Formats: sequence, structure tokens, C-alpha cells
Amino acid sequence: MSTEVREIEQKYEVKAGVALPSFADLPQVAAVSEPDQETLVAEYYDTDDLRLLKAGITIRRRRGGPDEGWHLKLPEDAEAAGRPTAGASNRREIRLGLRQGDRDRAAQRAEGRDPVPAEFARLVRAQVRGRPLGPVARIETRRRLTILRDAAGTSLAEIAEDEVAAQSLGASTTLSRWNELEIELTGGRPRLLRAAAKRLRRRGLRPAGRAAKLERALAVAARPPGSGRSGAAARASRPTAGQVVFAYIDEQAARLKALDSAVRREEPDAVHQMRVTTRRLRAALQAFPLVLPEPATRRLRDELQWLGHVLGDARDLEVLDQHFHTALDRLPTELVIGPAKARVTAYFAPGQAAAREAVLAALDSERYFGILDELDRLLDDRPQTAAAAQPAERVLPQAVRHAYRRTERSVRRAKRSPAGDARDVALHEARKAAKRARYAAEAAEPALGKPARRFAKRMKAVQSVLGDHQDAVIARAVAREIGMRAHLAGENAFSFGLLNERAHRDALEYQRQARSVWKRAARRKARRWLSGPG
Repeated sequence: MSTEVREIEQKYEVKAGVALPSFADLPQVAAVSEPDQETLVAEYYDTDDLRLLKAGITIRRRRGGPDEGWHLKLPEDAEAAGRPTAGASNRREIRLGLRQGDRDRAAQRAEGRDPVPAEFARLVRAQVRGRPLGPVARIETRRRLTILRDAAGTSLAEIAEDEVAAQSLGASTTLSRWNELEIELTGGRPRLLRAAAKRLRRRGLRPAGRAAKLERALAVAARPPGSGRSGAAARASRPTAGQVVFAYIDEQAARLKALDSAVRREEPDAVHQMRVTTRRLRAALQAFPLVLPEPATRRLRDELQWLGHVLGDARDLEVLDQHFHTALDRLPTELVIGPAKARVTAYFAPGQAAAREAVLAALDSERYFGILDELDRLLDDRPQTAAAAQPAERVLPQAVRHAYRRTERSVRRAKRSPAGDARDVALHEARKAAKRARYAAEAAEPALGKPARRFAKRMKAVQSVLGDHQDAVIARAVAREIGMRAHLAGENAFSFGLLNERAHRDALEYQRQARSVWKRAARRKARRWLSGPG
């Protein structure tokens, strides 16, 4: 059985003859252990074109040390988890014991599959996509390990002084040696890492340019988690429209792949985050026809819509299940009549299980891998219009303005629609339009700055309140359906009638709030920047 730890560490370049400072008086530190000597020998696995390493992922089989075994290191989602301090590396490490990992590897080889444990191979499918994995490097580390402890004897951090000897494997062999220092938090707070960094800088040590030893051994730079290949160009003084749009698509494509393993491991909120990322990608492909030729992205937009629906089915059931359990918890005990909670669980459990299976089946499908391949081709070939070469500040406001006007028309239709189902549908369409306008502004923000950020925030407010309205509309219908099932089973359906009525009142209240939120978002002053420069 695998275990998972969160790794927060900082590496430093170390030159020969540099004396390290004392760490005994760092925050929380009460004792410093005597250094232990250990030798670690690791074999690293990747594709021949190093797809894992370039995505910030490493798979290794290591002998020596207390955590001897198979390790899979995955980048932490940069949007979901903030950095503890500048230059620190956040990664999740999944571990398998040496015996279990080798047993899994033997089974994989017997079936003609990748020579890594089956669980690891499953979690990197989005990056590998059928390419064979094999050994790419062997790294031997002679380590002096010091432990910083608090007054209770609990480990706060480990300081590893490493002498590294690396050998690349493959068509040619390269040998390299270097020294480095690694500080990893084991229980201490980020301020301990920051204090240690400050002290090391005074001694002339600088953070290492690469977070993983394998990067240095193979002279390949991994991309930061959730970052795109074009981020620097988008942040230039006067980036072109094409640079900004492709940087956004690149960033979201990287995040989509990074979230794949989180969804497979059923991490909290992972399906939701992957669904949002899918929608952001599709919105970016839709919102910028002035930059991206529409025919070049039509198929990819359709496929992203399919993926969004699959993820959405699972997410919607999860949200509704939580909604009904929370609503029942908030009712006075005397108003929860009969096995209401059990009825809710029985209603949602089969659908959630089926939706979960559908998500995993989709992530293992050739159709999904085709989406990832198409994204790679789009980012490599970069089809662009003539306007893509113009300054972003001149072109992108037009795209955001178009998305805003579409939202404005949708809101007007909703206001004219008769109360009831017709208005509910119209408000749902307005929500989708507001979401598209928000994502268009987010994509343009690196070049357009604060006005775009404020506009995106206002569109998010519109999207959120209309999303709450849609949730209430659906909850009302579901409450009625569950209540009918309870009634037909001979149970008292009073509680679900009450929830139906409350959902109706909530929907009306959200309509009222939506009018107020839209009024603020539609102010002329808030969208003056959409006319472009000058």
C-alpha cells in the first residue's frame, strides 16, 4: 500500500570550502542532532523524451535511507497551494516499499508493460500517453543528515549535505558531480525555512536553479507546476496578443495534466478544479477569434466540451449531495421526519459511483489522450491571425468587450423572460456568458493589468450568484423527486416538501441579488477600458 507525504524543501548550490552557519537558534529550534552518514542510490525512470521531468514529475527506485523504496514525486498545484517561501519547492511524494514496488514492477514486466509499479504508471498516463518508460539516470548521493528538533523532540526540519554523482543512461552516457544542500520541512513552519534561507544567503549560498537532482543530471529544466512555457513572453513590457493568449492556454493545459493524477487519486476538489480548468481552456479558444483562427480550434473546443460534461456530471452530484445533507442538518430536529438522510444517501450514491467510473473511464480513453495531444500540437504550431502580432493592449480589449456584450444580451433576455422555467433557463445562459467573459478577462490580465482583474472579479460575482440560483433551481426539482420516492415507499415526505419550498425561496432571493450584482458590474466606469488604448 502506498503512502503520501507533502514535500516542502529548498535546495542550495554549495561550493567547496564553504562553512555552513549554525541553525541552533532558528525559530522553534531547541536541539540540533549530530549528523548521520548515509549513502543513497537511485535509478530514475522516464520516457526517452523526458516527458515526466519536463512536467516536474520524477519516478525513482532508491536504495538506502529510512524511506528506501519507490517514489513518485508530483508537483503541487500552484493555484491550490501557495508557496511557503520564495524559491521553495512544493511537491507531493507517493511512496511504495521496495518489496511491494518491485513485486508490482515484476508483474508489469510480465505483462509487457512499463517497468515501474502499476500505481505509478496509472498516475502519469496524462504525461506519458503510451510512450514506454525506462531508466534514464542513476544517481548516488553521499549524505550528511542533520535534524532540527523542537523542545518536545519533534522533528522540524532535515538538513541534508549531499555529495552527488550522477550518470545519465541511454544512447550516450554523461557523468557529473556536484555538492548541494537541501532543507526540508518535516513539521516546522514556513518561517523556519525563510529564516534558514536568510542565514544561508549571508554565507554566500544561493538557491539551486533546479529543484530535482535529475534535472541537473540530465541538464533539463522542469516547468514549475501549473505554469506555461510562454509565461515570460506574456509578461514582457509590450507583449503581443498572441503571446498573451497562448501563455494562458499553455498555463491551463499544464494545469489540466497536473490535475489528472489528483483526480485519479480522488483528492478533495480535484474533479471541480479539473472541470474549471477545462472550461477555462474552452473559453480561451472561443473568446479570441481575433487571435486564434476559429477553424483551427473547432474540434478541440468540441472535445473539451465533452470532457467538461463528464467532469461536470460527477461534480454536480457531489455538490447536490452535500447541499441536501447540509440542508437537513440545518433543519430543527423535529422537522426531519423519517429516514430523510438515508433517503438522500440512497438517492445520490448510485449516481455518484457511476459518475466516478465515467470520469476514470474518460481519463483512460483515447479520446481524452487525443485532447492532450491536440493541445500540445496547438501550442507547438500556434496558428494565429494577423492581429495576433499586434500589441495585446490594442487587440484583447475587443475580445473581452465582445464577451461582455454577449453577457449583457443574455441578462436582458432573462429580464424579459416570464417568471418560471423560461426565466430560469435564461438566467443559466446568462451565467455561462458571464463565466466566459470572466475567463477572457483573466487571460488578458497579464497584459491589461488592474482593469482586467477588476472586470474579471465583477463577472465572477455575477457568475457566482447566478450559479447559486441554478443550484437552487435544481435542488428544488431534486427535493420533489426524492420526496416522491419517499412517499411511494411509504415514508413521510414532509422534510423534502420543506426543502423544496426553501429552495424556491432561495431561487427568488438569488434573482434579486443578481439584479444588484449585475447593476454594479455593468457600470460604464467599470468597463471604460474595454474601448482599448486612447
